[in-house]
Amino acid sequence: MRAVLPGLLLAMLLGALDQTVMAPALPAAAGDLGGLDQMSAVVTAYLVAATVVMPVYGKLGDRFGRKPVMQAAIVIFVAGAVLCGLAGDMGQFVAFRAVQGVGGGGLMIGAQAIIGELVSPRERGRYLGLIGAAYVVAAVGGPLWGGLAVDRLDWRWIFAVYPPLGLVALVLLTVTLRLPAPSAERGRAPVDYLGALTLAVAVVGIVLLGQTREPAFLAVAAAGALAWLVSARRAADPILPLRLFRDRAFAVPVAISLLIGFALFGTITYLPAYLQIALGSSATQAGLLVTALMAGVLVTTVVSGRLITRTGRYKPYPVAGTALATAGLGLLAFADGAGAAAIAGVMLLIGLGVGLVMQVVVTAAQNAVGHADLGTATSTVTFLRQVGASAGVALTGALITWRTAGDVSAADPAAGLPDGVRAAFAEAVPPVLGAMAPLMAVAFVLALALPARPLRTTAYVEEHA
Repeated sequence: MRAVLPGLLLAMLLGALDQTVMAPALPAAAGDLGGLDQMSAVVTAYLVAATVVMPVYGKLGDRFGRKPVMQAAIVIFVAGAVLCGLAGDMGQFVAFRAVQGVGGGGLMIGAQAIIGELVSPRERGRYLGLIGAAYVVAAVGGPLWGGLAVDRLDWRWIFAVYPPLGLVALVLLTVTLRLPAPSAERGRAPVDYLGALTLAVAVVGIVLLGQTREPAFLAVAAAGALAWLVSARRAADPILPLRLFRDRAFAVPVAISLLIGFALFGTITYLPAYLQIALGSSATQAGLLVTALMAGVLVTTVVSGRLITRTGRYKPYPVAGTALATAGLGLLAFADGAGAAAIAGVMLLIGLGVGLVMQVVVTAAQNAVGHADLGTATSTVTFLRQVGASAGVALTGALITWRTAGDVSAADPAAGLPDGVRAAFAEAVPPVLGAMAPLMAVAFVLALALPARPLRTTAYVEEHA
């Protein structure tokens, strides 16, 4: 594990940076290329692309090995980042963000599945401090770099860090990563590409429904979901097996992950824009919001990981975490009139809660399945979190646009914003973000129902050795 860790941390850093660096730069990029009403399209393109490929990455890793799949993800991600920096209009930028998302989905799944191979669930807490270093750099460096690039250089410079980091990560993982041969348990069954396609249709329908509120997309989402159910029942090796959901130890973490994604990503995408537009903050100041949230996530992730390693108990942490996150999201409903420092404090509270949940539900889901389903289980948890994130970003953006009645649709932050636009945004955003609290309350109820099973004490590489 120690030899692989540097390359794995760099790969994780690539994905983590992209979750934080874009937020403070989003208003400037959208204003430069097409207007503030296009912000949700930029974010949604990445999230949808990352989401729809996750089950494919998980299944391909189970079937053909995680190393080549991870290498491909790094190459695609970096290529997409370079293209984003060269985009000439909003259509190109959205398309290139989708390309980057195809690679980003593989980075998220690949890193967590590789950790699942190398480290037992019980011992994973020992490494969360080191793994958390990637998120420290992303939490602090990402928003600051994004804000500084906008304030001092140009928003396109935010993509310049990816090629060198990606090259180093690719070389290190190529040299150091050695994993057991993929399981031959279902090796002769064809990959369920039809299942992947139907899942993609369902996800796209959900997101477009949130963006446009057109009933036709509800039919698209329903048709995709129905086609996936039929495919999953008939496929020899489904891309997302229904049998896994019969186990409450797997189904409950997946459901919590879905709700976390919906509430969290809708919030962190639009709060930096709220500070810049409604309160007149700089992009650098707005980026500190994401830093506050990620700092909270890091602290409780590391602390809970060490306590889980010491005690073997994991259920109390998602229960406490969802309660804290519910309280924090509820406070955002009263953000109108609050200063940047107060909002940062609320984001810290939300981050402390989320840090007690996100890694624990992944560990619980991985602990509930066998080695042959490790990648599938990992991708399912992250996939449904990203489904929630995609829908949350799209629906939050649609609600904010609706509440502002188009007042910000043609506004450009670079040209200065009239007081009417600032007032409309200040009034519209807090109630929409506060509406995420009931969803997190449902996650709290689910956490209470999470089975508390003993964690495995041996890693899969040790069992194969």
